[in-house]
Amino acid sequence: MGLRTPLYDNHVKMGAKMVDFGGWDMPLHYGSQIEEHRKVRADCGMFDVSHMNVVDLKGAGVRDFLKLLLANNVDKLKTQGRALYSCLLNTKGGVIDDLIVYFMDAQWFRIVANAATREKDMAWIGTAAREFGEVKVVQRDDLAMIAVQGPNAKEKVYRALGEQLRGLAGEIKPFHSVTVGALHVATTGYTGEDGFEIVLPATAAAFTWQMLHEAGVPPCGLGARDTLRLEAGMNLYGADMDETTTPLETGLAWTVALEPADRKFIGREALEKQNAAGVPRQLVGLVLEDKGVLRNHQKVTCDGAGEGEITSGTFSPTLDMSIALARVPAAVGIGERCTVDLRGRPASVRVVKYPFVRNGKSCFG
Repeated sequence: MGLRTPLYDNHVKMGAKMVDFGGWDMPLHYGSQIEEHRKVRADCGMFDVSHMNVVDLKGAGVRDFLKLLLANNVDKLKTQGRALYSCLLNTKGGVIDDLIVYFMDAQWFRIVANAATREKDMAWIGTAAREFGEVKVVQRDDLAMIAVQGPNAKEKVYRALGEQLRGLAGEIKPFHSVTVGALHVATTGYTGEDGFEIVLPATAAAFTWQMLHEAGVPPCGLGARDTLRLEAGMNLYGADMDETTTPLETGLAWTVALEPADRKFIGREALEKQNAAGVPRQLVGLVLEDKGVLRNHQKVTCDGAGEGEITSGTFSPTLDMSIALARVPAAVGIGERCTVDLRGRPASVRVVKYPFVRNGKSCFG
C-alpha cells in the first residue's frame, strides 16, 4: 500500500483504477482516459494533485534566498499573489526539479513542487536554507490540492464554491493567485487549458471534491493529465528533464534569468559555460507520419545530424495522431524529417514546434 491523499476514498467510491505513482496510490482513470481528456478540452475536469509537495518559505531573508536557490528571478514577483515557474538546479546546472513559486507576502513565498522528488527537494532546500540563515522551511502536509481545468472550469468552480470567489478570483490574470478564506486559488495548471489550482486544508478536500462533482465537474486521472500536458508541450520531470539535463537542453531557457548579471544563483556558472560553448542538444516536437504510437526512450535518427531519443510520447486524442517530445542534436531544424525505431520498424516523423495543441486546436500545419 502506498501513500494516500485525503481524496483516496472519493476515488475508490467513484470507481477509479488506482495505480502506484511515485509511491502514491493515485487514480489512473475512472473508466476512459480518452473520454476524460476530451472532457477537459471541451468542458472541464478535476484532478487530485494533493500528492504535490507544498512548501512555505518564511523569514526576512526569503526573497534573497530564492534569488540564490532558483534559476528564474523572484524579483519578477512584484505583486502579491503572482506566480513564477522555475527550475531548481544543482551546481552542474542539472535540473533537480521544476516548480511554481508564489509571492504570498514580503516574508512568505509558497513553492509547489513535484511529488516524486519530495525527499531530494527537501534535503536540497533544507541544506541551502541552513547555510543561508533567516529562512524557515515549512512542509505543508496539512494541505490538499485540486486542479479544475478546461474552458468551463472557472464557471463551475464558482457554482460549486460560491459567487464570492468570482468577485475575488474572477479577474486575476494567468499565473496569479488569491487567498479566499482557507483557499489559495491560482490560475495555474498542467493541461494547457484555463482553470484553477486550489490549495486547501486537507480536512476540507473530500467535501470540496464532492461539491465540485455535484456542480458538473467530472473526475479525471493521471492518464488524461499526461496526454493533456504533452499536447500542451509541458515537460514532465523524470522524463523530459532530470539532473543530467540543463534547462537549456530541455526547452526551458526562458525560465533562466541571467540578468541581472550580478545575481549569483546555484548552477549559473555551469549554464554560462554551456551557453558559451554551444548547447549540444535541444527538445523538439515530433509528429508521427506513419502508423503506430511514439513512446518514451525510442531512438530518433536525424540524417546528417546524429541521434536522439523520445522523452515523452503518446497518442493525442485531440489531434488523432501520435506526438512526442524528443531530445535531438541542436542542428536539427523545424520541418525536417527524422526516423524513429518503432520496435525494429523505421517510421517517419516530422519535427515541429510545440505546443501541439492550443485552445483545443492544432498549433502546426
